[in-house]
Amino acid sequence: MTSRPMTLVEVGPRDGLQNDPTLLDVPTKLELIERLVACGARRIEAVSFVNPARVPQMAGAEEIMAARPGAGAAALIGLALNAKGVERALAAGCDEINFVVCATDSFGVRNQGATPADSLKVLGETAPLVLAKAVPLSVTISVAFGCPFEGEVDAGAVAAIAAEAAACGADEIALGDTIGVADPWTVRDLTMRLRQAAPSARLRMHFHNTRNTALANAFAAIESGVDVLDSSVGGIGGCPFAPKATGNVATEDLVYMLERAEFSTGLDLDRLIATAHWLEGALRHGVPSMLAKAGPFPTPRTV
Repeated sequence: MTSRPMTLVEVGPRDGLQNDPTLLDVPTKLELIERLVACGARRIEAVSFVNPARVPQMAGAEEIMAARPGAGAAALIGLALNAKGVERALAAGCDEINFVVCATDSFGVRNQGATPADSLKVLGETAPLVLAKAVPLSVTISVAFGCPFEGEVDAGAVAAIAAEAAACGADEIALGDTIGVADPWTVRDLTMRLRQAAPSARLRMHFHNTRNTALANAFAAIESGVDVLDSSVGGIGGCPFAPKATGNVATEDLVYMLERAEFSTGLDLDRLIATAHWLEGALRHGVPSMLAKAGPFPTPRTV
């Protein structure tokens, strides 16, 4: 048992919604973020500065940031895929910027019209603008564990991307299991490789539960010393440019597992479950998380 603190980055408002068939309006997105802040979320990936013609679920990014949901209680993170995205995120006043570099050419071209080399070049050109404004910069390496078009991904290539991202000034690097193909042993190996490639960067993990391995992978990452994990309320999510990519690890499921072992998350499990239930109504369909169905344990006694 441990009281070691864990940071969960809530990605429901961005990765959670970006592949959903239901398009939420800005007021509903703002309510979702406010509810997550009330649950105790302190880092929230709130918006994505992508072309809404390609990903209509992400429309309204500037409006959301202008409203400042959470009234400063949480850091609102903006996702950027290119130079224009970085410029929009800075102009909108994002508290953090998360830049994406794909691990393979095929996925990079389909996801953001850029190879890994192209994206790293853009990162090198835009990182000074971000750092000059003292905005924290993280880099997520997507399809780090497997690509839907190229299959297995070379771990050395992922480590090389991480090293270059750190050299550009990223203070946090995330490994994204975009299509949910990772296993705990690969997680441990790649975590070790990234520590060697980018020793100064904080590591973050982003797991999808496509093949029911997300919690096992989270455990492996934690056992390997990782203290920052992405998760999505309700377990919603997926990538519109990755075939059969399904939801993220559910925030409430992850919190339940961690708090049973006496890790500290700062999140209110009951409120997370209530938010997942609210989200089912907003999206007009069920959510994948187990805790939303089964509830916590031990359950309150009734007299």
